[in-house]
Amino acid sequence: MLPQEASANSEAKPGAKDSLIWGFGGPWGCALMSVLVVVIPYYLYFCIAFNDAMPIPRPEADIAAFWQSIVPTWAATGLYLGWMALQVLLQACVPGPQVKGVAQPDGTQLNYCMNGHRCFWITFVLVAILFASGILDPALIYRELGAMLTVAGLFALAMSLFLYPYGKKHGQAFHTSGNPIQDFFMGTGLNPRIPARTGFDLKLFFECRPGLFLWSIFNAVFAWVQYREYGYVSTAMILVNIGQLLYVWDCMRMEAALLSTMDIRHENFGFMLAFGDTPWVPFTYCLQAFYLIHHVHELPLWAAALAIGLAITGQLLFRMSNRQKDTFRRDPENALIWGKPAKYLETQAGTKLLASGTWGLSRHFNYVGDELMAISWSIPCLFATPIPYFYPIYFAMLLIHRERRDHLLCKEKYGEDWERYCKMVKWRIIPGVY
Repeated sequence: MLPQEASANSEAKPGAKDSLIWGFGGPWGCALMSVLVVVIPYYLYFCIAFNDAMPIPRPEADIAAFWQSIVPTWAATGLYLGWMALQVLLQACVPGPQVKGVAQPDGTQLNYCMNGHRCFWITFVLVAILFASGILDPALIYRELGAMLTVAGLFALAMSLFLYPYGKKHGQAFHTSGNPIQDFFMGTGLNPRIPARTGFDLKLFFECRPGLFLWSIFNAVFAWVQYREYGYVSTAMILVNIGQLLYVWDCMRMEAALLSTMDIRHENFGFMLAFGDTPWVPFTYCLQAFYLIHHVHELPLWAAALAIGLAITGQLLFRMSNRQKDTFRRDPENALIWGKPAKYLETQAGTKLLASGTWGLSRHFNYVGDELMAISWSIPCLFATPIPYFYPIYFAMLLIHRERRDHLLCKEKYGEDWERYCKMVKWRIIPGVY
């Protein structure tokens, strides 16, 4: 669900059904996951907006107001569909470099327009103009947040219902189970496009545009609400806004790297990604800023320093790992990692598996950087409630699950060579721990 969740060495192929298709526990697991991804955003919204950010409902919690707030309204529908229309227009019309994606299981490579960085700046300039001119009131977005969550969920459901038959017909469905519940959740097409093959790429668009951008817009709105209510923006709110905005900006700046992520390379596009990209990302990833609106506190110097330190360290580790992998992929024989020739294992499949630098410390050391950044965004909220720490906890579970699935993919592809590689690089994510 997050673009920086990269796949280390795996490459999907027909027949990799155990790890790709059944990785969520079969139909019953997918049915349970479908319920959870719908319910959890509502629960988190209720906790912060109506229960003073406490995880257990309190006697004074206004449950009736919560139910009323999530009923779809015309304003929420207009806001959300207008936002989607803007992002579709930008994706379709803004020029950008043309890049070929990673080879598909059948050997073909799709073309992608990498205009995300330009769309990022255009979006935020347009929104700033709308806010500054009074054409769009940030307070309206804040008031309609619960209703927009429901509209986004209905949008994701409608898109999933469309994708189920469309993916079967046009989406290069290299791995499906034949079970309707399983395939609805996981998706029936790897790269559904409109028109098929050559048109608008649905998965890449939803993976990195409307949800990620809206996350940052929500954060800015929450900072504005805090300023309106209290007359200033707290240090904690500033740190969260800057840290998460830089994260989204960096994703768009390095947009071409998204083409090698697990979501783009391996996952079919169905309910899981559709719901994860639309309601889940913007409405749960903004939790810290949402919490901080009315939980204004003096941030201790140690907390500010820890948050900044973790954010910088996480970004450096993540970028270092990806740069090393990219350097190695471009020229394995002459690549220098930390000033020394790269160590690698050459497999019978013809792939070279890097075992130097951070990739010699663990098989997914880039995940360490991701998790440190996630923690850095929660630290400014301090520790009065666990709710702002939902994201790093969920993200850690997600990364471990993805590492496990990636491990199975690599084992299926490389066989004994993968067992040899695991002996060379012993640790999965955190050296000495896991």
